[in-house]
Amino acid sequence: NQAQAAADAASELAKKLGETGAFTKTGQAREHVFYAELAGQTAEARMQARMAKEALTRLMGLWGSDLDYQVPNALPSLPKRPTAKRAIEAEALRNRVDLEVARLELEALARAYGLTSATRYLTDLDIVSGAEVEREEEDDGTTTTTTTSRIELDFVIPIFDSGQARLRKAELAYMRAANLLAEKAVNVRSEARSAYDGYRSSYDIARHYRNNVVPLRTTIEEESVLTYNGMITNTFELLADTRAKIGTIMLSLNAKRQFWLADVDLGTAVNGGGSGSSPAVATEVAAAGDGGGGH
Repeated sequence: NQAQAAADAASELAKKLGETGAFTKTGQAREHVFYAELAGQTAEARMQARMAKEALTRLMGLWGSDLDYQVPNALPSLPKRPTAKRAIEAEALRNRVDLEVARLELEALARAYGLTSATRYLTDLDIVSGAEVEREEEDDGTTTTTTTSRIELDFVIPIFDSGQARLRKAELAYMRAANLLAEKAVNVRSEARSAYDGYRSSYDIARHYRNNVVPLRTTIEEESVLTYNGMITNTFELLADTRAKIGTIMLSLNAKRQFWLADVDLGTAVNGGGSGSSPAVATEVAAAGDGGGGH
């Protein structure tokens, strides 16, 4: 709205000067088209705001008289300092709701197959990152096996070894589900790291605009006012600097918006969300419930 007001003033001034012959038609057209384009952008921004509010309304399940709620017209200020997350992976593994649901489904699968005594425990890193990998050497035809190991925070997964042939199928199904859970745990680690990186980076960018770029544009505009008052520069140069400052402010606001979106993404990556439990695990539980584990 501020940018459109400045563009409106410039367009009207260009029209008046054009009527007196003091301004070319090309110059008038430039000011008019800037105002026209900005009017279209303003209308698009208002439409997006209405659509965003409707999307929020659907998420909250509101209708009727509840539609009269108001959304703030301004974003909150940036925090003085970003939240420090020194153990982001550990926090995500402890708090992720979807990971806990997948763990419970794995336990249900063990009970459905009659696997009740865990003889050892593996972690997501043992299964996924430290899995044995067979590699065939082409020169002599021999097969070598290599393993990798990493020491990090572990997401513990119980492994059942009954030693009974009749439960071999159940154990294989369980190991498949355990590998899927391990994959989810590794993905949760990555999502947490990525979300925190986006959070910190977007904070630094928004702070850069607030502390460096916007003040410089403000200084330029103030100096333009002084030179205009001293009749050194003309009105359109002053308006051009004002438009440039407004554009910078819009970039700063967008950077702030990206930070708050990243803040929401970080909370989702650490505390819940995701795609939920693996459908394959739920399928295995259903199959075991139908008697698949008894053969």
